[in-house]
Amino acid sequence: MSHPELTPHELLTAGPAAPGVNERPWLVRWDLLGEDAGDLVRRTLPPTLDFHTSGTTGPSECWRRTRDQLWEEAGMLAALLGPERPEAVLSFAPPRHVYGALATLLVPARLRLPVWYRPHFFGALPPSPVGRWAVVAVPWSFSALRRKRAWIEARERVAVLHSTAMLPSAAQDFVQEAGPGRVSVREVFGSTETGGIAWREWGPDDPPWDLFDDVEFVPDPHDSTSAGTPDADADVPLTVRSPRLAARPGLAPLPTWQTDDLVRPCGARRFRFSGRRGGLVKINGRRVSLGAVERALRAVVDCADLACLPVADELSGEHLELYVVPPPGRRLDRARVRALIAGHDLTVQPRHVHIVDRIDRSPTGLPRRIHPTRPADAGAST
Repeated sequence: MSHPELTPHELLTAGPAAPGVNERPWLVRWDLLGEDAGDLVRRTLPPTLDFHTSGTTGPSECWRRTRDQLWEEAGMLAALLGPERPEAVLSFAPPRHVYGALATLLVPARLRLPVWYRPHFFGALPPSPVGRWAVVAVPWSFSALRRKRAWIEARERVAVLHSTAMLPSAAQDFVQEAGPGRVSVREVFGSTETGGIAWREWGPDDPPWDLFDDVEFVPDPHDSTSAGTPDADADVPLTVRSPRLAARPGLAPLPTWQTDDLVRPCGARRFRFSGRRGGLVKINGRRVSLGAVERALRAVVDCADLACLPVADELSGEHLELYVVPPPGRRLDRARVRALIAGHDLTVQPRHVHIVDRIDRSPTGLPRRIHPTRPADAGAST
């Protein structure tokens, strides 16, 4: 059997951090539960649950959320899927992370639907009847689903819920290949510290994000004109207030939280995402500091300059590419650079290495323009 069945009680008793819940496929029939799902959740899960940041931009930190916070947010995510009237759930999101705990464990309980969990890129999809499905996605899910086109085409409707990172280009290809009206994609914007902040229904025109009902913008205290709404004419750090903010163990919940994100407000409760502060990017849901990666690379690569830049990625949303300027009067071999960095413990390995003549930088030190190698050096670059 490709998806061994667990009872709801067995799933909740194991908990979202259990290896068996994260690393192996399973099926849970919430639709057959003979009691109220909320009562079972309250009896079985502990009053608080701990989740950890990835540790790619500093030490991994523990953030504690209450069982009631999680159950409340699961209801909000279930409400996003409700209009699609799903009859079953397929999830790719590991429950050890807060998004997976919400969407893989608790949203199906809220909807009283059977849920199949598949943790790996390769593997079988549920051998189940046609109908209307919800899919809990992470960035690589869209490429995995494109390999199962026949399964998708047999569904009446597929409603995708996605979070953790930038939507990969494979998502748009997936929607187009599925055919008109067969697939919808709803994205959730949030973090370990905040839970869900905002959501949107994805579209090729990059629509703005809507705050969840219990989330408020927190104005910049130095901006006397904001009156509770961030400056609509500039990119500003996204700072929010919500009853679902997490707490560090032993401390009170946070009153507000400033994220790593820069946004441009569109009225009192909407915004467009502009980027991340301090050279941060998100690769497969992990926050990565470009500055930290570059500092680590400078310790192993003898060069005049180097820069890591994020590039849109079909599978993971974004990946990193490394640009290296040789020392004056010397050549650099791309294969040699790759060998040097492959043996170094980096949070994320650059996907490609490019040998270039010069990197122009802004006054802040960030790369502004890359100058490719001269034709005579073309063999040294990708």
